[in-house]
Amino acid sequence: MKRLAPIVFAVAGFVGVNLPDIAHARGKARHVTRKVKAHGKKRRHVVERAVPTYTHGGMPNVQAHAAVVLDMEKGEELFAKNADEVRSIASISKLMAMMVVLDRGLDLDKTTVIVDDDRKLAVRGARSRLPVGLSFTNRDLLHAALMASDNRAVPALGRAVGLAPEILASEMSKKAIALGLTHTSFGDPTGLDDRNHSTPREVARFLMAAIRYPLIAEITRKATYLTRAVDPRRHYAVEYTNTDVWARGKRYQVLGGKTGYTDLAGYCLAIAAHLDGRGDVAMVFLGEQGKMTRFADFARAATWIAEKKPGGLIGVASAKENGAPAAKSTGSSPSPSPSPSAEGHSTTGSGPGSNEASATGSAAGVTSGSAAATGALEAAAH
Repeated sequence: MKRLAPIVFAVAGFVGVNLPDIAHARGKARHVTRKVKAHGKKRRHVVERAVPTYTHGGMPNVQAHAAVVLDMEKGEELFAKNADEVRSIASISKLMAMMVVLDRGLDLDKTTVIVDDDRKLAVRGARSRLPVGLSFTNRDLLHAALMASDNRAVPALGRAVGLAPEILASEMSKKAIALGLTHTSFGDPTGLDDRNHSTPREVARFLMAAIRYPLIAEITRKATYLTRAVDPRRHYAVEYTNTDVWARGKRYQVLGGKTGYTDLAGYCLAIAAHLDGRGDVAMVFLGEQGKMTRFADFARAATWIAEKKPGGLIGVASAKENGAPAAKSTGSSPSPSPSPSAEGHSTTGSGPGSNEASATGSAAGVTSGSAAATGALEAAAH
């Protein structure tokens, strides 16, 4: 067996699979600490751990600090965890920003140039793929903002409808009030400002409002989109990848949604999907520690709905229960390929307040592996 070890390590490295992942796939729940280098930043320690689908009480083993699951068709709340806690929501804010610019009659075919003020507003965020001085159609900028969280796209779109960033943020807060959201307000349109806050219940409500805009729903469920600059002197194109892992896959019928991240907000996900046997559901997960954990939380909740068929208000989890050791799952959650059964949790911060952005080569951290690693996730850190 010792003679085979170098071969196993070589094969695992070739297919992009970590051996700890294979151990998880074989059911060996191990705590593994390893170093990850993300986007040229300082190496950070990431802890991988197996997370069962259910708690001891038979609830979905949601790891988010605050969460809610709603049946959109019946209006029933199926699961809640700290659902009224006011928290920073990071780039989920962009859903409200795009509703405001569309309400203002945004001309999708007109072009808007990226200016230095856009760069300055987004300087604390993840790297933008929209160079200063180039023009893009407003349609392309909408894709950049909603699919890939490109922060420069947001003030550019505000400018296209005559709204400076601070005015756009004010209009977003007014829109929240119009939607009956009393705990939702915005300090900036991108989500980089930690004053952008809401609750899981209110995020779910404005998520449902956002996907009633056909264009927002269409864009946020796309897997990829090619954006091209409108400049005859320079050929520039970038293929954006959706930061929502489930929108990139085929396991679930995603109706729309948005991811988010800042150091204070943690990793966040607002997502609406059609689940066979249940119908349309909206889920919100705020304050996750691991980048992939929010997607795994969705899978655990979806599995719970499919297997337990909960009715309204029976799935209310206490923080105490969700912090307790979990029972062994009676079934495995559907999950990305590989599956988020072993999730990465960063033991340090994730850089200077940046929220998420994704383009080809920097997507949301899911790697494909061999069949031996199916059901295991290589932990990813921003």
